[in-house]
Amino acid sequence: MEIISKELTQEIIGVAIKVHRALGPGLLESAYKEVLFYELKKNGFNVKKEVTMPLVYEEVKLDCGYRMDILVNDELVIELKSVEALNDVHLAQILTYMKLGNYKLGLLINFNVALLKNGIKRIIN
Repeated sequence: MEIISKELTQEIIGVAIKVHRALGPGLLESAYKEVLFYELKKNGFNVKKEVTMPLVYEEVKLDCGYRMDILVNDELVIELKSVEALNDVHLAQILTYMKLGNYKLGLLINFNVALLKNGIKRIIN
């Protein structure tokens, strides 16, 4: 699985870099999300956006409004940001989504950087 996962993340990062080169930094997160979603679909990935994540506590299922930005092939969570710098709260957010959905792989991508490779964190849960 690790080889497949590594190839998957590399392909997605390549698509994200294409989007970043076309749009550059400084836009709203929603713009990057729409264009990345479009490009991933165009490249043949099974993608969903704004995936609702309910919170389950004991036997209670709470709809708290948590939404993953993008889910690829029902296995990889992408959380997008357009911020000055990624911080621990952003990492905690994607880890929470991965835990709630039982996903093993995630990408935290900050588009508000000069070089996108400096704004990407690959996360294995």
